[in-house]
Amino acid sequence: IQNTVKNARGRLGRASHNGGMPITKVRLKLAKRLRQLRTEKKLTQEKAAELIGLDLRNYQRMESQKPRATRIDTLDRVAEAFNIPLRKLLKF
Repeated sequence: IQNTVKNARGRLGRASHNGGMPITKVRLKLAKRLRQLRTEKKLTQEKAAELIGLDLRNYQRMESQKPRATRIDTLDRVAEAFNIPLRKLLKF
C-alpha cells in the first residue's frame, strides 16, 4: 500500500519531462491567467514574486510553458497579492 501511495504522489504531484505524465492543461491555463493578471496590474515578474513572497525563479516557473504543480497556499498568496478572490484567480 505504501508503494502505491508513493507512486500516486509522484504521478500527480509533478510533471515529468522524460516521458512521464504530460503537463496538464489546467497548469498551462493557470500560467496564462497569472501572466494576464500581472500585466493588467502593470507588475513586473520581480514585483509580483516579491508581493507573493516567492523568489523570482519560482514565480517565473509558474508563468512558464512548463509550470510545475502549485500548492493551494501559494495560490492563496497569489490571489491576495493581486487583490482578488481565489475563485477569480482560478476562473479560466
